[in-house]
Amino acid sequence: MKQAEFLNVVMPFKDKLYRLAKRLLVSREEAEDATQEILLKLWSKNESMEQYKNVEAFAMTMTKNFCLDRLKSKQASNLKLVHSNYSDESNSLQKQLEAEDSVQWMERIMEELPEQQKMVLQLRDVEQYEFEEICELLDMKPTAVRVALSRARKTVRQELVKKHSYGIG
Repeated sequence: MKQAEFLNVVMPFKDKLYRLAKRLLVSREEAEDATQEILLKLWSKNESMEQYKNVEAFAMTMTKNFCLDRLKSKQASNLKLVHSNYSDESNSLQKQLEAEDSVQWMERIMEELPEQQKMVLQLRDVEQYEFEEICELLDMKPTAVRVALSRARKTVRQELVKKHSYGIG
């Protein structure tokens, strides 16, 4: 596979790889490093890439495994919690601060979820994957995916209700 072909195959889902890595690793820098590492691994396998039915699913699985390995490694203790600033010039300062607070609050809630629920919620609600794709990526049965998603959404809903009812605590 030539470089142009490789880019045509990989570039459409590169941002999804980054978002999954960022959800798992939290740090923007770590997520960027992980994404680069996965792209390098994919490039090294470019000759055999035609044998994969779904290169995107393969890349997402590689990203998930790489990030989980990073979290388990000794380097995980050195990971920095760095949150990106979300800016939009058209909004007033108040709306911008509220939006940043909401995004950070959701990230905090999702970080507290069990690993499996976190990944299912990320893939389904953020990345818009179908249930069948999630089952394949995470090697789970459809029922288990639905239960994990339901539990994750319930936890997020409860935490948001708690925040809005009682304020930040």
